[in-house]
Amino acid sequence: MATEEHVKDAGLSFHPMDQFLVKPLFGEGDVHWYTVTNVTFWLALAILAIIGILVLTTSKRSIVPSHGQSIAELAYGFVYKMIEDVTGKDGIKYFPYIMTLFMFIVTANFLGLIPGSFTTTSHIAVTAVLGFGVFIAVTVLGFVLNGTKFLGLFWPTSAPLALRPVLAVIELISYFVRPVSHSVRLAGNVMAGHAVLKVFAGFAQVTAVAPIAVLGVMAVYGIEVLVSFIQAYVFTILTCVYLKDALHPAH
Repeated sequence: MATEEHVKDAGLSFHPMDQFLVKPLFGEGDVHWYTVTNVTFWLALAILAIIGILVLTTSKRSIVPSHGQSIAELAYGFVYKMIEDVTGKDGIKYFPYIMTLFMFIVTANFLGLIPGSFTTTSHIAVTAVLGFGVFIAVTVLGFVLNGTKFLGLFWPTSAPLALRPVLAVIELISYFVRPVSHSVRLAGNVMAGHAVLKVFAGFAQVTAVAPIAVLGVMAVYGIEVLVSFIQAYVFTILTCVYLKDALHPAH
């Protein structure tokens, strides 16, 4: 209570969720479909950063790699091995798509850690496009490669016959929930972390708790660096798992 009174007396006011508001990049006013917003700017910046990392730094490849080339090669090897381990050799042909997903998410997440920036992956509108894009692509691919055999994914032949209809319904529901959980997991974790970070930053304005708040900011920021990479990894490896189902529905 004493801290709350001190906050009120000091006129302290901070709104952790304001950092997620979509605003016009130039001027004020309503946001329309053609309006250039802060989201547009940071999405474009993420794309430019990816081009810089994967294209420009590797255009003059050398035996002794530069820092940028080393990052590009590490990212390439990391995603390649992930796809190979999860999906097998059959999934390697889809490497460009999965690599693009990983690089976009991890780059957007790290750009969102810059003070004063906008975290595009904190918006469900962005992550839903990614999640449903994976869902539609994997489902179409499953039917194209396997035809009606793809429906065997929902019919567990190893289970007792009496239980198969019940399990089929559960598998079907679970399958259609995939894009929702895929997108909400990423947006929710990123948004929650940034909101907590903003709360600690706001309390740093209060003299009585400033040292503790600053330590909290440092700790949460360190955790957010890890979360930024981990969430990109989780999204990518789940994509590989879903791709494996499309390639080998009987497994």
